[in-house]
Amino acid sequence: MSVSRLNLGGVSIPSASLTHPLLDGLNPQQREAVVHHGSPLLIVAGAGSGKTRVLTHRIAYLLAERDTRPQEILAITFTNKAAKEMRERVDRLIGPRSASMWVMTFHSACVRILRREASRLGFPSGFSIYDQADSQRLMAMVCREMDLDPKRYPPRSFSAQVSNFKNELIDYETAADRASTHMERTLAEAYRNYQQRLTEAGAMDFDDLIMLTVTLLQIFPDVAEHYRRRWRHVLVDEYQDTNHAQYTLIRELVGTPELRTADGDLVREGSAGIAPAELCVVGDADQSIYAFRGATIRNILEFERDYPNARTILLEQNYRSTQTILTAANAVISRNENRKPKNLWSDQGAGSKIVGYVADDEHDEAMFVAQEVDRLADEEGVTPGQVAVFYRTNAASRVFEETFIRTGLPYKVVGGVRFYERKEVRDLLAYLRVLANPGDVVSLRRILNVPKRGIGDRAEAMMEAFAARERVPFVEALRRADEAPGMATRSVNAIKEFVALLDDLVAKAGDTPPSILAQEVLVRTGYRAELENSEDPQDEGRLENLDELISVASEFEEASPEGTLVEFLEQVSLVADADQIPEADGGQGVVTLMTLHTAKGLEFPVVFLTAMEDGVFPHMRSMGEPKELEEERRLAYVGITRAERRLYLSRAAVRSSWGAPSFNPASRFVAEIPSELVDWRSDPRKNAWTAATARRDPSRTAPAKRAGGRQIPSLKPGDRVTHDQYGLGTVVSVDGDKAKIDFGSGGAKTLVLAYAPLEKL
Repeated sequence: MSVSRLNLGGVSIPSASLTHPLLDGLNPQQREAVVHHGSPLLIVAGAGSGKTRVLTHRIAYLLAERDTRPQEILAITFTNKAAKEMRERVDRLIGPRSASMWVMTFHSACVRILRREASRLGFPSGFSIYDQADSQRLMAMVCREMDLDPKRYPPRSFSAQVSNFKNELIDYETAADRASTHMERTLAEAYRNYQQRLTEAGAMDFDDLIMLTVTLLQIFPDVAEHYRRRWRHVLVDEYQDTNHAQYTLIRELVGTPELRTADGDLVREGSAGIAPAELCVVGDADQSIYAFRGATIRNILEFERDYPNARTILLEQNYRSTQTILTAANAVISRNENRKPKNLWSDQGAGSKIVGYVADDEHDEAMFVAQEVDRLADEEGVTPGQVAVFYRTNAASRVFEETFIRTGLPYKVVGGVRFYERKEVRDLLAYLRVLANPGDVVSLRRILNVPKRGIGDRAEAMMEAFAARERVPFVEALRRADEAPGMATRSVNAIKEFVALLDDLVAKAGDTPPSILAQEVLVRTGYRAELENSEDPQDEGRLENLDELISVASEFEEASPEGTLVEFLEQVSLVADADQIPEADGGQGVVTLMTLHTAKGLEFPVVFLTAMEDGVFPHMRSMGEPKELEEERRLAYVGITRAERRLYLSRAAVRSSWGAPSFNPASRFVAEIPSELVDWRSDPRKNAWTAATARRDPSRTAPAKRAGGRQIPSLKPGDRVTHDQYGLGTVVSVDGDKAKIDFGSGGAKTLVLAYAPLEKL
């Protein structure tokens, strides 16, 4: 019998001889990952393979057996929820020693570094953090100042492009140097103005948190040395989701060894006098689904190239799902090219077959889900809290919500208008941010006339012009409102009262707990009274939201008695979408509705994967792009592997799209699942498509006739056609049984020829 061997500090020893309580219950690959010593380590952790357990046991093992001090460990995750879970698990393993470790998200770690070093970059230590909405608001201000037509130069688009620049560590000077067209030059100028306004406001946006930390480490060697000496072990979760800036941040924190040629010539300088930290990254290229956020799959695919002496350990045993579900997932993801082979397996048995359902339309599909949840409750004791419904885009939640309300099924939508995005919550937070940082111009201008105090848009514009002319910050211009030419006396008086109120509140902000300060803001500004006296029934809910924010502040104070207003605002700023997913409770719970992107990292006993149609999922815009189609396939893999015991796949024969019926063929991802794994529940005679249609690849075979027995028109690009609803059109392209047709003002449509009311002219 061959003996698996482990490598400890360059000494190979049989794994069987390693005994330690922290290794009990781990499989051989997990044990190997926990005890690995020395070279960079890549743990390729398949879905449900126990990666969090491996990470926490590795941290505990470092502390127990490797003479590592807690403050020498930096563990980075992508959500606060994951960080909290990791810290709690380590606490259970080793006790309170873990308190001095940094276990947190990328952004939280960077904020902590930047608070300490902000003055080096020209920022106050209490800098504000702008989220996406704040960033877009500031960019809109910049575009107005530049007198740009918002239709030709949309601020939202500029904001997104600046975010992309920062994810790639491209500053505004580099963007300007690279600009070759008028649009690119305009964007670079807007980027420069936007960044200058941020600095003037003492604020950073989310992308700055990473980019400026990288800048700090690269231009201040003493800062880099401080953190490299401190952290001797850097562990990164979900490495496949890192973008270029995060990837560079990790390299800067770990440090690099000196590299010389065989002749001794220096190729790369090492980190001065400090051996690189021990790096351990965990991830799965098959679950890389955030390219739209700048994540680059190459970071994990090329890890061994970046770190030539790296060790790779594969975790393939799945502890979550039945073998049927895993076989389906393996079959789908195997279609992606240039991936490292990985085959998930489970010892939990085959389990139930996957259930497929072909609905008449999206309402029939939602009703099937509701009825099936009801049946599972009656027959198998499944509670609503054990069920999740996934869809490709947020808009798809509406029909499920309507159906669940009608049938009395409790549910929660994750990723809708989130608590911290509601207007009244943002208003109160803006007040608190101005009290923490009076230079925060975006927050200041948000609250200038909220609640209404007689400072209208015209007065605000005049103050903005006065500030620009005098070259003073906006808050300073407000103090000199009586000097601004043309200002109405009423507006000047209102501004003076507002400034006096702010000054009084700022004076109290330093030693008043955030919850008390928030309550005082609501009373002193008249915001609470305005809502209480309102006859709008929705204002009662707005008051409840404000009280909820005060409760959040109170909880913060209980957890951090010495916590400051700046720290409270920082905690609120760094809440991620995935942190707001409902916790399981002892009761029945609620059905969770969410997009596939939000579902990553979660698991549910019962999962419904809905709208499995080409053009919906995979998304229409990915159909002609091999790389994007592979990303969609990874998204399908993520969706399938969330299911523990039961998986449902559903699609609709016809679906409303922009108010018109859309006939989409079965998703190719359904066709990639072996047919023997799926039990099709729909009545084949009820639908235009049969279950057999669902099991074939729709791009290979076109049906011979369409409904009514008429022949399908034989089309080629350039042919002219007429459609019963869209009118005259020109064929752009033909792919099997589908054709893309340009209907002029009606836009381009991709239609299934078997069912589209179409005639060739």
